[in-house]
Amino acid sequence: MNTSIIVGLVLVVIIVLLLATNKKLRETIKNIYKIEELRKRILFTLSLLLIYRLGSFVTLPGVDHAILEEATKNFASDGSLLGLLNVFSGGAFAQASIFALGVMPYITASIIIQLLGIMVPYFRKMQREGESGRRRMNQWTRFLTIVVLLLQGPAYLYSQVLNWGAVSPACSGDLLGIPQGQFIVPAVTILIAGTMFIMWLGEKITDKGIGNGISLIIMIGIVARLPQAFMAELGAQMDGGWGIIAFIVELIFLALVFMLAIAIVQAVRRIPVQYAKRIVGNKQYGGVRQYIPLKLNAANVMPIIFAQALMFIPGLIWPNSATWTDISSFWYNFTLVVLVVAFTYFYTAIIVNPQMMADDMKRNGGFIPGVKPGKSTVKYIDDVMTRITLPGSIFLALITVLPAVAMTLGIQQSFAYFFGGTSLLIMVGVVLDTLKQIESYLLMRHYDGLMKTGRIQGRY
Repeated sequence: MNTSIIVGLVLVVIIVLLLATNKKLRETIKNIYKIEELRKRILFTLSLLLIYRLGSFVTLPGVDHAILEEATKNFASDGSLLGLLNVFSGGAFAQASIFALGVMPYITASIIIQLLGIMVPYFRKMQREGESGRRRMNQWTRFLTIVVLLLQGPAYLYSQVLNWGAVSPACSGDLLGIPQGQFIVPAVTILIAGTMFIMWLGEKITDKGIGNGISLIIMIGIVARLPQAFMAELGAQMDGGWGIIAFIVELIFLALVFMLAIAIVQAVRRIPVQYAKRIVGNKQYGGVRQYIPLKLNAANVMPIIFAQALMFIPGLIWPNSATWTDISSFWYNFTLVVLVVAFTYFYTAIIVNPQMMADDMKRNGGFIPGVKPGKSTVKYIDDVMTRITLPGSIFLALITVLPAVAMTLGIQQSFAYFFGGTSLLIMVGVVLDTLKQIESYLLMRHYDGLMKTGRIQGRY
C-alpha cells in the first residue's frame, strides 16, 4: 500500500481518538462549523489547496514518465540542494510537473521589488501611496515573475529533464533555431502558466479563504513530503538502524525543535510607551500606557531564504565540489550560519524603522518613560533592536543548520529537512498565522478561542 495512504489512515485514526477524548476540541470544531462565513472560507481554502496538489502530479507533455521515475527515485535524498527545492515544491520539481517551479520565481521577484523599494526612489514613492501604490507594486512583481520564469524555465528543463533523458523522442526536434525546441518552447510556456495559476490560487485564498494563500501553498508543498519521509525514516531505523526506540527519540526531539521554533516566532520585547493626558471638551484622552512589541525574530524566515539563495551560486560555479553541494558539509554550514546572521541584521534594519516609530509616538503625544523624545528615543529603540537581534539571529542560524546535524546523526535527509531551516519556520509561521485568523472569528462571535487559556497572539 502507498506510504501516503498508510500515514493518512494513521492520521485519521489519531484525529478520531482526539475528538473522542477531548471535549474542548469537539466544542471548538462545533463553534467553527456554526460560523457560516468561517466555514465557507475554510472549505474554499481546502478546495483550492486540493487543486494545487492535484496539479502537482500532472507531468509536462512530452516527458516519458517511466524514465523520469527511474531517474528521480533517489532525488529527495541525494544530498544536493536540488533535493531541498523538491521538498519545497511537494515533489513537483522531481516529477517535472506543470507546477515544477512552484512559487519560488514569485518569491524571488517579490524580494527584488522589496529591495528596489529601498534603493530606487520610484519604487520607494509607490510604497508610500497606500492601496494604489500596493496594487502597482503587485503588478511590477507579476511582470518580474514572468521575466524570472523565462530565465529559470529553460534552465530547469535543460539541466534536469533533458539531462535525465526523460523527453520522448517525438518531442526532441529543434524549433525556431532552439535545440530541443519542440519540447522546450511549449514546456516553458506551460511552466509560466503553471506558476501564474498558483499565484492566482494564492491570491484567491487570501481574499476569500483563510490565511495567507502563498504561504499556505508553500506549507502544503512541504507537508506533502512528510508522510513519505516519515515512512522512509521508520523503515531505515527498523531495517538497519537502532529500531523503534531510536525513532521515538527522534520524534521527541522533533517536537522539542517545533517548540523552540514557536518560542522564537512568538517572542517579543515590549517597550512601554506612556501617552500624555489631553482634555477635549468634557472628555479625557490619553494618560494610558501601551507597549511597542519588538519581535525577537523580526525578519522571520527571510534571512534563511536570502542565505540559501546565495549558497546556490558556489554550487553552480563548482558543481563537482562537495563543499558547496553537500548541505551536511562543515564549510557549507559555516558559511550559511554567517550569511543568516548577517542577513538577519540587514533585513531587520529594512523592516524596523526606529525613526518612524519615534515620529509616530511624538505625533500622538507618546513617550518612553525615562527617555527624551526625538533623537534619544530613536537611539533607544535602535539599541534595543540591535541587542535582541543578536540572540534572534543566533537562534535562527541554529535552526538553519539543524537538518545537517540531524543527517550527521544518521537521520534520512528527506526526514532531516523537517528538523529545521526554512521548512520548519514556514510551517510554524503559517500555522500560527492561520490559527490567529480562525481565533479572531471565534472571538468576534463570542465563542471561546482555540486555546484553553490565553490567546494565540500572546500570553500577556
